[in-house]
Amino acid sequence: MTLHLHDSAARAPRAFVPLEPGRVGMYLCGATVQGEPHVGHLRSALAFDVLVRWLRRSGHDVTLVRNVTDVDDKILAKAAAADVAWWAWAYRFERAFDEAYAAVGVLPPTYSPRATGHVPEMVALMERLVARGHAYPGDRGNVWFDVRSLPDYGSLTHQALDNMLADPDPAPDKRDPHDFALWKAAKPGEPATAAWATPFGPGRPGWHLECSAMAHRYLGEEFDIHAGGIDLRFPHHENEQAQSHAAGYPFARYWLHNAWVTSDGEKMSKSLGNYLAVDQVLERASAPVVRLALVGAHYRSTVEFSDASLAEAAATWERLSGFVVRAAEVAGEADAREVSDGELPDTFVAALDDDVNVAAALASVHEEVRRGNAALAAGDDAGAGVAALRVRGMLDVLGLDPLAEPWRSAAGTDATHDALGVLVAGVLEERAAARANKDWARADALRDRLTAAGVVVEDGAGGARWTIKG
Repeated sequence: MTLHLHDSAARAPRAFVPLEPGRVGMYLCGATVQGEPHVGHLRSALAFDVLVRWLRRSGHDVTLVRNVTDVDDKILAKAAAADVAWWAWAYRFERAFDEAYAAVGVLPPTYSPRATGHVPEMVALMERLVARGHAYPGDRGNVWFDVRSLPDYGSLTHQALDNMLADPDPAPDKRDPHDFALWKAAKPGEPATAAWATPFGPGRPGWHLECSAMAHRYLGEEFDIHAGGIDLRFPHHENEQAQSHAAGYPFARYWLHNAWVTSDGEKMSKSLGNYLAVDQVLERASAPVVRLALVGAHYRSTVEFSDASLAEAAATWERLSGFVVRAAEVAGEADAREVSDGELPDTFVAALDDDVNVAAALASVHEEVRRGNAALAAGDDAGAGVAALRVRGMLDVLGLDPLAEPWRSAAGTDATHDALGVLVAGVLEERAAARANKDWARADALRDRLTAAGVVVEDGAGGARWTIKG
């Protein structure tokens, strides 16, 4: 089976055939850095991180572009309210987003362009659109896209123009209420540093223009995949496509959209006040657990994020990582090359080739863990090692290999763990001696000391083993 992806424009799965064999160009709409990242922001980055990993595992050289919107109305307003320079405000939260992505194991993009760094490309695209009759200057500094000039406007979301909601209070220099801004004139009271000179007057980018310009800059006139959250399909992605088609560029060949994260059944967002900041969530659950909770469902399915979903993910992570660590203890640890080059179960491959169906892929992981645990119970160390290699290979694609960074220390295999192990071993020796002398009070007190320190002790036929509480 070849990889099939659900193309939002076609509203159906399509066999994925890259523009250039063995190479994939992908654009992912990134953050508008107006405030702290929340769990909803992570969904898109994580969903398409798995796709990137799978494409690379399948032999493709992937160029991933994830933009940063670092100037817009909200950034200017919030920075002004805080009496902070707008660019400093934007940079502060750009760093917060990068830290949040890294915390949950999102691979860095090939390029992470900022809107403010690509004004020349945007001006060139505007001039091209005006020259081709698809855009027009309004009041000094404003430039509008003429939606009625483009016959295929609405083709991404399959809407007729006259059925679309129009601006209820259109600017007087708009020809049509449906027209949208390519460039926005500088407003009184806004910082002079937030306006750039153009042939049409000073101003700053419209939201949609930046992505078309940056996709063209880094991926060319046509590229393979454009991805983002489902809430961006209209108007953002529809307008991106319109600008690019009007400029004469084929633009994206496949459109992928992830569903959002909900809390108590409602979309998680700052405007609704029901969002969970990433740093707060990471105080409640470990990073691999948060990642698992967000990638475990199909990317086109809504994720209900709650204490219950975190608890379920935590139990799953404990089962998966626990097996991998136990198998490594008895069979030895495979190196990174063995993990990345190892054979994957056919069921796992089929699941990810079916529109990156992570939920079905995890079923294959659990089946292999069952085999591995059976081998451990039977004393079949070699069999456990084979199963562990296959489990690690699958989890590597999902960004969840317990023995790879950034989860290695959490799984208890780094130098800090080794040092801790010496101390824990001493306490366990004292506990074993107390049990041998039937000094149960002393044995229980030693175990309670470890528990209080976050060390979980499990007694078994082979003696006591310990892990760090997740």
